[in-house]
Amino acid sequence: MSDIPEGYRTIERASPFVELIGPVYERRRGERVSIGLRIERKHTNRRGVCHGGVLATLADIALGYAMLGQAGAKGGFVTANLAIDYAGAAKLGDWLHSEVEVQRMGSRLAFANGYLVRGETRIVRASAIFALPGRPAG
Repeated sequence: MSDIPEGYRTIERASPFVELIGPVYERRRGERVSIGLRIERKHTNRRGVCHGGVLATLADIALGYAMLGQAGAKGGFVTANLAIDYAGAAKLGDWLHSEVEVQRMGSRLAFANGYLVRGETRIVRASAIFALPGRPAG
């Protein structure tokens, strides 16, 4: 259960919250970032299925990291809106990874869509709007 797909490495300098659900992994290819997580017992509900809150958290992290991958030093985003659609489930031992497309990055707002994928199956669709705090309006 501890095997991690090639190219993924543990996220360094993860926030204390990310460390709680981790280890969480990342794979970088240029500006593109994919986040990965192996489902452990601590991620599951009483039925042995990954809790939807974990999936929502992972989606938020994945969208945010993808945004930072493109923004570089101009980062500092906070989630302003997160929409999640569940189309499947993950169980103990499953490997999940993200596939994210950054749609637009403006001076104050940024938009991204993505999926959490188990094997070849997209189990979560997510979209988010991120804000850059402290930027003047218009």
